Amino acid sequence: MSELWNYLRANQSDIARWTWTTVWLAGGALVAGLIIALPLGWLANRYRWTYPPLVTLAGLIYTIPSIVLFVTMPGVLGTKVLDPINVGVALTAYTVALMVRVVADGLSSVSGDTLAAAAAMGYTGRQRLFAVQLPISIPVIGAGLRVAAVSNVSLVSVASLVGVEQLGALFVRGSEQGALVPIVLGVIIVMVLAFAFDAVILIGVRLLTPWQRAVRAR
Repeated sequence: MSELWNYLRANQSDIARWTWTTVWLAGGALVAGLIIALPLGWLANRYRWTYPPLVTLAGLIYTIPSIVLFVTMPGVLGTKVLDPINVGVALTAYTVALMVRVVADGLSSVSGDTLAAAAAMGYTGRQRLFAVQLPISIPVIGAGLRVAAVSNVSLVSVASLVGVEQLGALFVRGSEQGALVPIVLGVIIVMVLAFAFDAVILIGVRLLTPWQRAVRAR
């Protein structure tokens, strides 16, 4: 433990910079991916014939190895090889691929009786979506986000193989030096970040679904 602490203190500026890069790459991709996945998931739920092709395409994207996306993004985006935006776009694509099915299934989990009751109360289609379907589907969407967040945090580390500096640099440094300390430290920090992302999403879901606490309190 003392070796980990000493290494952390000796390299705190680099580790702080790498941690911040990991956070904004993983978190930014998560937010961007959700924003893109919401209308796609709505489309797959609203027009059921679009569900199979959208979900299938999303599944195919998710099967592409991350290193392949990281390497090909500069050619697609016209960016530099070491530009972190390549990693952010790739992680956004993975988030969309994971969340399209989740959003569609979350919206479809709202019962027909609930939607019929909302329609009887005079809600328009848009009002039913934003006031009924989305709020009720938040727990399902939140569960998918938690998986995507943990996945993003771990996938960011792979970007070190193409030279993008973030926490994965600790694994590369440890491998090159034959040292276990930076590798163990990297694993610990990545796990802490994953738990932090998970906790933030879980708290957000609870804040956005106060009726669930009321039901459990009965």
